[in-house]
Amino acid sequence: MIVLAIDTAGIDCSAAVFDSSAGRLLSAVSEEIGKGHAERLMAVIDQALDEAAVDLHAVGRIAVVIGPGSFTGIRVGVAAARGLALSLGIDCVGVSTLETLGASHRATSGSDKPVLVAMDAKREEIYAQAFAVDGAALNEPAALSAEDVDNLVKSLSAEPTGSWISKTGDRFDIGTVARIGAAKDAAGARPKPLYLRGPDAKPQTGFALARV
Repeated sequence: MIVLAIDTAGIDCSAAVFDSSAGRLLSAVSEEIGKGHAERLMAVIDQALDEAAVDLHAVGRIAVVIGPGSFTGIRVGVAAARGLALSLGIDCVGVSTLETLGASHRATSGSDKPVLVAMDAKREEIYAQAFAVDGAALNEPAALSAEDVDNLVKSLSAEPTGSWISKTGDRFDIGTVARIGAAKDAAGARPKPLYLRGPDAKPQTGFALARV
């Protein structure tokens, strides 16, 4: 099965093509753009397909990063993925940034312990989730205080991933996203953004016009 993976949840606009039958990543394209994912995403997808020498209609599944991450960016990726899947009549699955970071850590470190993935969520909070050695989630993703994260680490005897101690928590390996997406159960899947709290921007109040 050919999997097309999409990520717009961080500072990158990324797409990858993965052949799950051969277990081979055919292409991976990432552009560090910060903002403006909506304007660049389709071009990045086209480039990934071209580099893989794969026609869009050969894709059998789409995997998309659902967050937590950039509030606006996530919506762009999820909308594009669902639209493409609907037009092609194929499955679409969601992959979280936390499980992606956890899988990337396990692949590079060879860890044989549970892993606690943590990302800076601003407002003195941390997005966190723990995963078993086989990648299974040990708790629901949540926005926690530093104290709550410390308690979670102690309760699970988990080791924090590099995403907790580095400044790369807003970048997610698109090849890992593709591999996770290929392995997921797609039955009844309908990806939606994973928001662990509301957006930073709030509508102004007190300026509504009175109805007549």
